[in-house]
Amino acid sequence: MKIFCPQWKGRRSTAEMLMLVFCGVVVLLAVGIQPSEAAAGTDPYKILGVTKHATLQDIRRAYKQLAKEWHPDKSDHPEAETKFVEIKQAYELLSDSERRKAYDLYGITNEDAHLYKERPDYSSYGRFPDPFEQFFGHNFNFHDQDISLFHRLSITSKYYETNIVPKSHHTPQILMFYSDWCFSCMKAANSFKKMIDTLEPFGVTFATINAGHENQLVRKVGVHSLPCVIMVLDGHNYVYKESVYNTQRVVDFIRQKLPYKLLPPVDDGSIDGFLQGWSDNRVRALIMEPRSQPRLRYLITAFHFRERVAFGFVQLNSPKSQHIQERYKVHPSLDTLLIFNEDSTRPVASISMSDIPTSTLNNIISVNKYLALPRLSSQAMLEGVCPAEWNRPRKRLCVVLVTENTATHDEARQAMRRIAMESNYSPERVRFAYIYQEKQTEFISALAEHSKLEETMLKVVIIWRKDAKHIKYEWVHEATMESLNRSIENETHELQYNNTKQKLDGAIQRLLRSSEALTYEAEVTDLLDEHAQGLVIRILNKVLLAFEYMTENLGQEHILPALSVVGTIAFILGAGYLMSYLVRIEEENIQKKQSKSPENKNGKVQNYVPELRLHELRAEKYNGLVRLLKPGCRTIVLLTDMQSRNKLIPAFHKAVWPYRKNKTLMFAHMLIEKGIGWYAELLRLSLSESREMKINPRNCIGTVIALNGHRKYFCMYHAKHPESNRGAKRMMKMTRQLSTMPSDPEAGAFLGMDSSDSETSTSDISEPKILLEENLLDGLPNWLDRLFEGTTHRYYINYWPDFTSK
Repeated sequence: MKIFCPQWKGRRSTAEMLMLVFCGVVVLLAVGIQPSEAAAGTDPYKILGVTKHATLQDIRRAYKQLAKEWHPDKSDHPEAETKFVEIKQAYELLSDSERRKAYDLYGITNEDAHLYKERPDYSSYGRFPDPFEQFFGHNFNFHDQDISLFHRLSITSKYYETNIVPKSHHTPQILMFYSDWCFSCMKAANSFKKMIDTLEPFGVTFATINAGHENQLVRKVGVHSLPCVIMVLDGHNYVYKESVYNTQRVVDFIRQKLPYKLLPPVDDGSIDGFLQGWSDNRVRALIMEPRSQPRLRYLITAFHFRERVAFGFVQLNSPKSQHIQERYKVHPSLDTLLIFNEDSTRPVASISMSDIPTSTLNNIISVNKYLALPRLSSQAMLEGVCPAEWNRPRKRLCVVLVTENTATHDEARQAMRRIAMESNYSPERVRFAYIYQEKQTEFISALAEHSKLEETMLKVVIIWRKDAKHIKYEWVHEATMESLNRSIENETHELQYNNTKQKLDGAIQRLLRSSEALTYEAEVTDLLDEHAQGLVIRILNKVLLAFEYMTENLGQEHILPALSVVGTIAFILGAGYLMSYLVRIEEENIQKKQSKSPENKNGKVQNYVPELRLHELRAEKYNGLVRLLKPGCRTIVLLTDMQSRNKLIPAFHKAVWPYRKNKTLMFAHMLIEKGIGWYAELLRLSLSESREMKINPRNCIGTVIALNGHRKYFCMYHAKHPESNRGAKRMMKMTRQLSTMPSDPEAGAFLGMDSSDSETSTSDISEPKILLEENLLDGLPNWLDRLFEGTTHRYYINYWPDFTSK
């Protein structure tokens, strides 16, 4: 809990000291009576199967029945003991009036409920002398600002989660966030009290939350300042942003946030279509007023019953509603409510008053919120039409027709609807309904499995729900709707109808007797919700809610940064798209150029092959090919003369062809007659001693040198260079070592030669061989592999010599 007291610096006066003492007393009292949060437990009402409005007698009857069923000595269920303990604890909680009250208000389930049986009431602070009145004058008085109202209505975050949010799906919940020593909150207290007096009779629920105690809830609902009014509607929080807490403005705020078209206008032209729309499984209700728009109380009532009742609004003082007034004999100056089921000719309930109270509206609609033959389309509908009743003498029967969603079964459903309307049974004991077999497959299969019934279509079953999962039922084989669905002649149809009705009435009267028990029992699952929204609709609703939240909670200080971020992202995406577009255009241009290239003799377009450019190393290209090379780039040069040029260049071209896509390599050839001086100087610079080089140009033919212009070194290949036959010499040396092993003289045989041949082979290799010009570059591919592996010898120089043509 946070208490804010005034602070002064420097020397304190007597008034200041009294103020601090008063703040200290408030802190001590507030801390002493602060209620703690209790742990949430299982809902005892659901465990016993009773409503929150159940009397003590109902709770006792439910406990006795469940205790007999789940007693460990009488039940073979593996969880019987655990279930029996839960039933006993739930009964102990609900049978104690104080603990039950504590659970209803705070959700407390432990035995310390007596500690929280009273809300903290700060109204007693008024008995203390008011120091503000003494020092700030008689115009400032805590007694005039009824802050105690906030404390009396204060709730916790747990109560918000367990009560406010669930109830908001049927009733608007208004929350006032305040804090202690908030002067604006004190000024708003009287306005809030008037708001409660005006709107609470309409069904609006009010509560307050101390922002100092519930910081997490404050951040969750989006409280921007104190005091702050929040409306919780259908599980969503809406912030009231007006600075004036006027009742009329709050009414307009509630009207604005209620769902669109809760009360659509109905006139003489649309009345028949509205009343005939009960195929959506909802009854029709007409609200008639001599006003242009419906009152707030009727809007809230329509929101409360929107899942079971479709409402329409008729403006009585409009000329477009004269036929409706004459048709149903409505008083033109009174508010009127008419409720219709499948029969649109006459309402099943009606009331006319100058101001219809909300409680009267709720009572009338609650009794008539189901059609004469509703469809069991969800678990909530099943629980409303066929509520659970464990007591056999007071069992409630539900007569269900099994059909399919096809027009061919309309006659059978119409006959069942006629039986329901002509029935004399009380709706509290007998209800009629129908169900779609293709949509509620599991439910129907459970009933057919235990009764071993092969065909259930157009069959009638009478069920009695003992609890949420267990059902006693019996199929009425004599009362089949199949014959009614096929009957064509009126006399035959009427005869079949009377026979079916008689059989059905006999079965119902027999099963209503307390001594009679239904034949079969089954454990069923919850019904599928046929009205559930699809994935796309849910996503659209989430998007709309997010958009609405942003428009309401984002101010100018939030919009500008958000627009900046959106603009930046849009610019990046636009630039990326533009670059990709330009690249695509360039690729299309290249493809067009390729398509325009000359065709071969067969008329086929030649495939594009990466080009290998072979430069000639001479004085004007020397700097570009050698001296100005970028780091990591190399130039591979072949030395030829005029006679060997035509033979060596094709072999060189073939050897370096696999490296044509390497952008760090350039390939060239040099005529030794033109570059003999440069080559001799290059070799001299690589030697450790300086001496005059006498080179025979003819012996230089077929030499390949790899020049690294940036790091000033080169690698050399020649057929007679020691590096070119290093691999063969190493292999022969290994062979000789293996063949001389005394343990296995034939160890070198796996190389394809024995010890006797090794000396001969060595001598053969050491003997000089005659090389032809076409064989000078046979070892170049292997040398290139070693070059790129980095295993060739590097000859470093201090500078690159000048290239002078001879």
